[in-house]
Amino acid sequence: MKQEYLEFAKDIAYKAGEIMIKYFKGDNEASYKFDQTIVTKADTEINKYLIKRVKEAFPTHSVDGEEEQFGKSDYVWVCDPVDGTAMYARHIPVAVFSLALVVDGSSTIGVVYDPFTNSMYSAIKGQGAYKNGEKIRVNDIALDDMKSVSNFDMWPEAEYNLYDSIKELGKKTYFIGIGSVIRACMCVANGDFNLAIFPGTKHKNCDIAAAKVIVEEAGGKVTDLFGNEQRYDTDINGAIISNGHVHDEVVAVLKTSLKGN
Repeated sequence: MKQEYLEFAKDIAYKAGEIMIKYFKGDNEASYKFDQTIVTKADTEINKYLIKRVKEAFPTHSVDGEEEQFGKSDYVWVCDPVDGTAMYARHIPVAVFSLALVVDGSSTIGVVYDPFTNSMYSAIKGQGAYKNGEKIRVNDIALDDMKSVSNFDMWPEAEYNLYDSIKELGKKTYFIGIGSVIRACMCVANGDFNLAIFPGTKHKNCDIAAAKVIVEEAGGKVTDLFGNEQRYDTDINGAIISNGHVHDEVVAVLKTSLKGN
C-alpha cells in the first residue's frame, strides 16, 4: 500500500509541476494574503486539484494544504502547493511542490518536485530517499569545514528570532537563503548543503512534512528548533534540517540564543 501512496503522490506532483510551469512566465495572479504572504493562481489551483484527487482515491483521508483543507483523519495529505511563492511570483525558478502522507502525526511518504529541473525527490519511511530514481545521501561535512553551506529563512513576524543564532553559527558555515526552505531541504538530502534552519510555526507543517521523511531517509536529521521530535499534522515549533553530523551543535547554539523566546 505504501508504494501505491507514493505513486499517487508522484502523480499529483507531476500535475502540480505542469500547473506551475503553465503560470510561471505569464500572469500568475499574485496577491497578498491576510498575513502578507504571497499566493498565486498556481497555489490555489494545485491545492484544489489535490483535494479532488484525494476525495476520489482515498475518501477517508484528509488534506492539509497551505491554501485549503479538507476532512479530518489520522491519514493526512500535507501539502505546500508552491513553496517559494515570492520567487515564483517574480518569475524566478526556485519554487517546488511538496506533498507528504502523515499518519498519526508521522511523515511516512514524501515527495518534492522541482518542475524547472524535472527533479523528483521521494521517500517511503524505512526505504531510503531518491532523486529521479537514484538513491541520495546527505554529506558528512562539519560546520567549520570550508565546504559547509547552510540555508536559513527569517521574516520579521516569525515567532522565533534566529538572527543571533545565524550570526553565531555563521562564524563557521556560509549561510544563504535561496527563497524556498523545501528546496533547501532537498539540498541537504542530496548532500549539497549540510544544514537548513526554519523558524516557521503556525501551519508551517506544510513546509517540513515531506522534507522530514526525505531528509531522514537520506541519512539526515529533522527536529524542531530545540532538538525535539514533533508531529506534522499540526503547527510545528520551527525546524532544524541537517546532515545529522552537525545537529547537536546547532541545537546547542539555538537553545542558548532562543532562551528568551
